[in-house]
Parts: sequence; structure tokens; C-alpha cells
Amino acid sequence: MRPFSFFELGRSSGEVSLAGLLGGVHAGAGRSVIPLEDLAELICIGGWPLNLECGTEVALGASRDHLDEIRRLDIADGDGRRRDPVRVGMLLRSVARNVATPAATATLASDAGEGVSAIKQHTAAEYLRALERIMIMENQPAWPTHLRSRSVLRNKPIRHLADPSLAVAAIRATPTRLLRDLDFLGLLESLVVRDLRMYAQAADAEVFHYREKAGLEVDAIIQCNDGRWAAFEVKLGEGRVDEAADNLLRLARKVDPDRMGKPAALGVIVCSGYGYTREDGVSVMPVGALGP
Repeated sequence: MRPFSFFELGRSSGEVSLAGLLGGVHAGAGRSVIPLEDLAELICIGGWPLNLECGTEVALGASRDHLDEIRRLDIADGDGRRRDPVRVGMLLRSVARNVATPAATATLASDAGEGVSAIKQHTAAEYLRALERIMIMENQPAWPTHLRSRSVLRNKPIRHLADPSLAVAAIRATPTRLLRDLDFLGLLESLVVRDLRMYAQAADAEVFHYREKAGLEVDAIIQCNDGRWAAFEVKLGEGRVDEAADNLLRLARKVDPDRMGKPAALGVIVCSGYGYTREDGVSVMPVGALGP
């Protein structure tokens, strides 16, 4: 069971189908506008069915209560081992501060606390495995691709919680605070990855990321079991579409088409705007139009 996606929440028209994109259908959708203020609230509320009829403050409180249950009880239920709930809470906050990044376990442990409350790296690694077992964390692995070039790839997973609302609750943020903080973009990326995972599952596919040491990064790679693949970048505004499209086209040029095939789709996911396909073949789609 996963939280609801934007499509299931009724916040996406579903005009741009991921299955359609993987099948070679060009993106096309009417204008969709989700103001940043509304998007921040939707991230805070999350995709939890019980929160749908609640106000933002009530939903935030419910997510904080959920995290309290996780650190005190649920994390032990995964394998029967008791763990320090204070340190689990500290690690969850560290993960939340580093959401949608390839933060190393050592980095998360160091960021969690110092002094008597410090978490050792091996303890942090064990806690992270426990959080994955109870499906509170769901990492986004690196894409196992074949390249034409000799680029050195970064293979660390991207860290995500099951729903971005948990990250908001862990750092005790609010919609207002998110809009004042650059972490908002990381939470938006985490929200889009959450939805892409649901849509990809329906298409018999998985979600990966691509990062190389030379600097090229792509937020999400969808890989079908039959070999078809598509790549997506997540951007807040339409003003960065050209930059994102350039990244996607660079990736497509690097991938060996004889071994991986040509991409079924390259797409930039934005907050608001129309769904369309550019002359270079890159699709642009608002998150409020993306669906299974």
C-alpha cells in the first residue's frame, strides 16, 4: 500500500499518461495551474487517505503523531528488535533534511547529532535498513545503464521517505516555512518521484536516478521490464525548461542505443503550464496533468 498520488487525489487530470509516454505518445494537456502556495500545502498534507478531509494543521499533527509511533513502536515491529526512539527520531530528521539527495550514511549519522546523542555510522545504517523494512523509507537506486562514453557514475541511492509529508513533519515545517526555504524543491522532487513510482508500477516499470561525477544529473529514469526507458527532470518553473531539456538530451546522447535502446520519452515536469512536446522531442508536462 502506498499513499495516494496526485491523480488519485483528484489534483491531476491524468491527460499525460506515463504508460502513453512509454508507448511513444506525445505529451499534450490543457493548462494546469497549481499555485506554489497550494503545492506547499499539498506536500504538507501528503497522500494519506485519513488526512484528505482535514485542514493543513490537523494533517501536519497527524503526520507528526505517525512519526512518533514509528520511532517508538513500528520500527521494532519490523524485526522485533528494540531501538532508541530518540536516536531514531534524530535520524528521521536528518533524512528529512537530506531528502531527494544521495546523502551517505556517514553524512546522515553526522547530521543527526553530536556529543552524547551522536549516532555511529553502523547504528545509522542499521536504523535505515529497519526503516526500509517497514516501508517508511524507499530509496531510489542508480540506473544500471550502458554508456557510449567512459563517464564515471555515482551509484549511491537517492533518499526518500514514503511520502514527502513525513519529511515535513520530521523537521516540523509548515507551508509558509517551505516557501521560504530552498528545501522546497527537494520535497517537490520527492513528491513527483512518489507519484512516478505508482504510475510506473502500473506500467510494470521501476524508477531510478542518474548521476555522474562529471556533473550530469537526471532526477528520474523509468525502466520497463521489457527494456523501454524514459527520463524526467523536475523543475519548479517553466523558466528552467531549457536547462532541463538540455540535461535530458545530453543523457540520451550518452546512452548506448544498441544495448539500451532509444528513450521512449524525455520529459520535464513543472508545477504549472501546458503539456506539449518541443521541437527537440522533449515533452513538457505540468504535475497536475501527469497520470498513470
